[in-house]
Amino acid sequence: MPITYEPIATTTVAGSSTASVSFTGISGSYTDIVFVCEIDGSIDDSTRIRFNSDSATNYSQTNLTGNGTTAASTRSSSIAQISLGIGDATNQTNVVGSINNYSNSTTYKTVLLRANNPAEVTAARVGLWRSTSAITNIEFFIASGNWVAGSTFTLYGVKAA
Repeated sequence: MPITYEPIATTTVAGSSTASVSFTGISGSYTDIVFVCEIDGSIDDSTRIRFNSDSATNYSQTNLTGNGTTAASTRSSSIAQISLGIGDATNQTNVVGSINNYSNSTTYKTVLLRANNPAEVTAARVGLWRSTSAITNIEFFIASGNWVAGSTFTLYGVKAA
């Protein structure tokens, strides 16, 4: 079965006072969404994603990290968002993730993502949003501080033929 990625939207941070980037009115016509965050500067565990403006403790995540010498895993439950960053890493360059069955209105939503900082650590994360609502709004935000100008956020819709 061929799979097609279609660009949905891209936002590039223009100034230094942007703490969040939101995509609203997302069509439900895809099976999954892939997001690519090309981050200029440093991001850490204060960088996050949430859906449909839900800031209640309806999220959980499991993290796997490795630095070439040591591997670790952690788990967080009943949190108010899913982290994008990987600890206190600096100069992280990208985060790539997918939101599976985002438009389904009968299942919880799963997020799979990978974050890289080749000089320090690589991480994989599985997040869960415990809601059966279709995702129509995605917000990338920083709990403390702002996105660096030049950072780019892109959404792709995935269509299974």
